[in-house]
Amino acid sequence: MSVLICGGAGYIGSHNVRAFTEHGDNVIVVDSLETGHRASVPEGIKFYEGDIRNGEILDKIFSENDVEAVIHFCAYSLVGESVDKPLKYFNNNVGGMISLLEAMQRHDVKRIIFSSTAATYGEPKRIPILETDDTIPTNPYGESKRIMEKMMNWVSRRHDIRYVSLRYFNVAGAWHDGTIGEDHKCETHLIPLILQVPLGKRAHVTVYGDDYPTKDGTCIRDYIHVEDLARAHILALEYLRSGGESSIFNLGSGDGYSVMEMINAARKVTGSDIPVEIGARRAGDPARLVADSTKAHEILHWKPEITRMEDIIASAWKWHKSHPEGYNDK
Repeated sequence: MSVLICGGAGYIGSHNVRAFTEHGDNVIVVDSLETGHRASVPEGIKFYEGDIRNGEILDKIFSENDVEAVIHFCAYSLVGESVDKPLKYFNNNVGGMISLLEAMQRHDVKRIIFSSTAATYGEPKRIPILETDDTIPTNPYGESKRIMEKMMNWVSRRHDIRYVSLRYFNVAGAWHDGTIGEDHKCETHLIPLILQVPLGKRAHVTVYGDDYPTKDGTCIRDYIHVEDLARAHILALEYLRSGGESSIFNLGSGDGYSVMEMINAARKVTGSDIPVEIGARRAGDPARLVADSTKAHEILHWKPEITRMEDIIASAWKWHKSHPEGYNDK
């Protein structure tokens, strides 16, 4: 039996490939390589290059392999771009889920773990955020992910496909040996942007707003190490294997760090002065986003193990120092 990881050449997907392989699962990867990197997938892993919106490539994969479960990471994920190009996001994200679920039905595959997002909640009414809180996304990216969750729910009722949807908060860090990490053509994540300063790729890091109602005026976010995230996917699949019902889980540390706290932690880790410029607030940025992951703790028996911000940043720094140009495959 095999686990199919869709989007396994991306940042989060490639870390799950490593984690599932080390766990002893037989892993298969499909990735279009539009944003992923073939170099992030270890030699020996069966790899298919293709877009999951193409039912033929999925039929080929499912026909050639005995797939017991799908781990689904394929999606566009830039919030700003989703606002500018909403149809691109619905076509790719929602369209990909339709194609995948149809193929799973055709080939009688009954388990799927879905990469969701805290963006499904929109502007939170309370902190920390619970899975039962309102989901009113404020951008097409979050809306597409919520639609995908709803699709899985309706399909599961009719076709007995059980799912776990994992709503991530801010994912960060890199694999412990520094061999794989975060490499985006258009970087929007805070830690890589901060680390570009000591790497000499930018003169300063811009902080968007320092007048929020927080302890230092900058936004607070909940960060989770990418290896802890991968471990949650393994536990989610074990949950479904043991007969668990379809469900949704938040994944976060339960602690919040401000932007300035992140910058100060990076200064300690890198030993570098990281200049800061204050910019205007970005529209739609909540002051504080922190997860309540009690449900994941109680049902999946998952808790984050790498929680010190300096440790999370140090793992990312190890990757970026050894790969200043990323995978250098573009």
